[in-house]
Amino acid sequence: MSEVKVPELAESITEGTISEWLKSVGDQVEKGENIVELETDKVNVEVISEVAGVLTEIKAEEGDTVEVGSVIAVVSDGEAQPASNDAKPEKQEEPSKEDAGKPEATEATETKEESVSSNERIQATPSARRLAREKGIDLSKVKTQAGDVIRPEDVESAAKPQPQAKPAEKSQPAQAKSNDNPSKPVVREKLSRRRQTIAKKLLEVSNNTAMLTTFNEVDMTNVMELRKRKKEKFQEDHNGTRLGFMSFFTKAAVAALKKYPDVNAEIDGTDLVLKQFYDIGIAVSTEEGLVVPIVKDCDKKNFAEIEQDIVDLAVKAKDKKLGLDDMMGGSFTITNGGVFGSLMSTPIINGTQAAILGMHSIVTRPIAIDKDRMENRPMMYIALSYDHRIIDGKQAVGFLKTIKDLIENPEDLLLES
Repeated sequence: MSEVKVPELAESITEGTISEWLKSVGDQVEKGENIVELETDKVNVEVISEVAGVLTEIKAEEGDTVEVGSVIAVVSDGEAQPASNDAKPEKQEEPSKEDAGKPEATEATETKEESVSSNERIQATPSARRLAREKGIDLSKVKTQAGDVIRPEDVESAAKPQPQAKPAEKSQPAQAKSNDNPSKPVVREKLSRRRQTIAKKLLEVSNNTAMLTTFNEVDMTNVMELRKRKKEKFQEDHNGTRLGFMSFFTKAAVAALKKYPDVNAEIDGTDLVLKQFYDIGIAVSTEEGLVVPIVKDCDKKNFAEIEQDIVDLAVKAKDKKLGLDDMMGGSFTITNGGVFGSLMSTPIINGTQAAILGMHSIVTRPIAIDKDRMENRPMMYIALSYDHRIIDGKQAVGFLKTIKDLIENPEDLLLES
């Protein structure tokens, strides 16, 4: 027998939430096979079985909060057997020994025990098991429409014979909540663990920093022309990696951070910690909220390596495959609201960092070239939100002006790299 425990996650993470059981009680598991997914403050983590055997006990349900080191399941030696061969004989023997003289009581006891056993051993997907709990359906009475594994649609079918009982149970609390204004219905949903964490962290930043935002605008003409000239050759030379704008802004940020080191710092108690590495967080939007994976050592990487890292991290984020190492240790963050059409915003600093760079939509606008000429140019507003406890306004404006100058003169950016 082997206990499945919540593994060490990260220095700052002490607990997680059971997101989904990938195996059910009675299932065969292999050594190293994923059996449950945990949702932490930062990423989802899949927990493996250390031994091969049968999952015989689940100690925490989906949605439960569990601490690092706690036992959440038990895997026993042996092989899984069909529920129909296991459940009934074991449960039929116990009543006959305890109460041979009371047939009716024995039959009732046996029925209850068989129900518990069948619910534990029946083959069902985690989503079907969760739906059955929500609807109060006994899995042993659910008939499968295809195959031996119960699926959500099978549970839905089992619920249909009792259409009147369910609304009656739910109508009273629902009516009680909507009595004030029944013409204005609402839907109440519990925030996911990650959304709760995002809300908590953003509020902490707002309360614990003296945050200001300064703005500038960038003429994207030269970098767009350079990208247009070089993108095909770049893609050929770097195994299909595409040349985007993020690598230009990342390299520009590194150069500006070297020029203004306080922007690459954080406060720790009464100390100012000046970071001499350049691990840049790139904000990525997912269905569950914003995550910020880290492109490490950007000062040592070329444009192609940065672009490929960004693509790889974005794919991992959307597939919920980010590891804790992908999220830890950033020194500065870039967020691009322009991909969603944002013209201007005031981004919120990420964690304990000193500043964050915000990119926005590229919009063609008339720009004065000199006192006599106007031209339509592709323009982008950029923003730097910064902690005024660390960074003065002069430094913030200078930092953003450095970004502007390097993007408008990409040849200089290549020299800086």
